[in-house]
Amino acid sequence: METTENNVNLGETKILETIPVGPLGLISLKSSEALGQKVDAYLVKWREKRAHEHKSNLALTGYQRETFLLDCCNPRFGSGEGKGLIKSSVRGDDIYILLDVLNHSITYSLRGQINHMSPDDHFQDLKRVIGAVGGKARRITVIMPFLYESRQHKRTGRESLDCAMALHELINMGVENILTFDAHDPRVQNAIPYKGFENIPTTYQFVKNILRRVSDLQIDSQHMMILSPDEGGTQRAVYMANVLGLDMGIFYKRRDYSQIVNGRNPIVAHEYLGPSVEGKDIIILDDMISSGDSMIDVATELKKRNANRVFVTASFGLFTDGLKKFDEAYEKGLFDYVVITNLVYLPPELLDRPYFIMCDMSKYIALLIDTLNHDESISHLLNPIKRIHKIVRRYYENGRRALDTIA
Repeated sequence: METTENNVNLGETKILETIPVGPLGLISLKSSEALGQKVDAYLVKWREKRAHEHKSNLALTGYQRETFLLDCCNPRFGSGEGKGLIKSSVRGDDIYILLDVLNHSITYSLRGQINHMSPDDHFQDLKRVIGAVGGKARRITVIMPFLYESRQHKRTGRESLDCAMALHELINMGVENILTFDAHDPRVQNAIPYKGFENIPTTYQFVKNILRRVSDLQIDSQHMMILSPDEGGTQRAVYMANVLGLDMGIFYKRRDYSQIVNGRNPIVAHEYLGPSVEGKDIIILDDMISSGDSMIDVATELKKRNANRVFVTASFGLFTDGLKKFDEAYEKGLFDYVVITNLVYLPPELLDRPYFIMCDMSKYIALLIDTLNHDESISHLLNPIKRIHKIVRRYYENGRRALDTIA
């Protein structure tokens, strides 16, 4: 078969040069139902349009289907106990399981009381589904955009190592690969050195969607800067700054280590290190927005230093304390946009906010699945430098409307 040159924009024209590992099966748990449907739609469209001279080959049986989503559910008994149920054959399939462990909108009944599902509940449902597969699949890949327990990734004193334990559980159940996005600390993959673990960046999607929304950006070190809101995000910010040719700054959190509040040392102040932000557009780059207090504090400090527009970007928008503080901060002019992916559940009311920019990740996930199913390397998909340079060049040459043709 022919192969195209790294065509990562139009999956329907990409012709892969290897046969699939097995028939493709996509299991989207209820927590990721909407995202899973979008991913499936791309896979179906691409495989319908893809020219293939070996359609009659037995090795490609089931290559094209009306849907790749397998009928799966996690029913519960009145006592709250649950089970995983797959209603179709998975024998010999290359299975991809997609879930959102942070989707608190999913509920179940416990002795007549309505309970909202916690990350622990979602992780148990994942294990139940893997158990329902029963070892019949050829390969299982788990796509967990927000890595379960990723904030409990290291040990300080006598405490549990939840993320590492969870990874071990999945591997022991037969999972071959785990895909996650912007892990809080990617070094947790050292817990499973003999199995596949991919930490996928969202940098390209941030750049693309900001350029689509804002028409008058000047992407140079005199007019724009990348900023990390804490020490943990330094590597992420350094990467984006280097790719775009911008300067980088960092805020570090000065904490009171003499006391613990809600399981952590309270932040006393945010101290800034870096070049002047005066008059510059600032992209704050982080992996998640939890309560949002730190982001708003950083944005406040930037405005005190006469920064121009402030873009708050994060792979995961948790908004654990609601949107009120963001609405108030926006009205005060502390930031201009909040840029979030749809990898985890987003409050419906967020979608209507004038400052919200959503990065749809469904096409990217579909492309990853399609490539992995053919057992091809995804290295070119994990390194978005060429794609970022391409959209910046097109932004300057043809304006932001030209970016609508770029996936």
